[in-house]
Amino acid sequence: MTVQVQMVRFALVGVVNTGTYYGLYLALLTWLPYVAAHVVAFALSMVGSFFLTSYFTYRTRPTWRKFLLFPLTNAANFIVTTSGVYLLVDVAHFGSRYAPLIAAAAAIPVTFVVSRTIMLRPDPVPALDKAERVPQV
Repeated sequence: MTVQVQMVRFALVGVVNTGTYYGLYLALLTWLPYVAAHVVAFALSMVGSFFLTSYFTYRTRPTWRKFLLFPLTNAANFIVTTSGVYLLVDVAHFGSRYAPLIAAAAAIPVTFVVSRTIMLRPDPVPALDKAERVPQV
């Protein structure tokens, strides 16, 4: 699969993930402050994003290692979007309902590069037991 196909698939997963995140954000916004609603919605949507990214975007088998590393793909995204939401709402006085959509767009390129690196990196080969090692001649 080419990088261009992966980019398109990544974008489609991003649309689904953003819709999931935004729906959760709006639901949580009814009883949580906007930053708390953002954090909870972000964390919940990240789990679904992992499986879609693994199966659909990169056609790779999900593993515990990748699942545990996957939040790193969103660390930069989280920083960009959270900072963006704060700046847009508190500094630029945008509405808290639309600020996450604008902030999310700014984080897309960074997330693609990091996710591609993690999801396509081969899993390490487990070390062989001493009995299984081939003797050196």
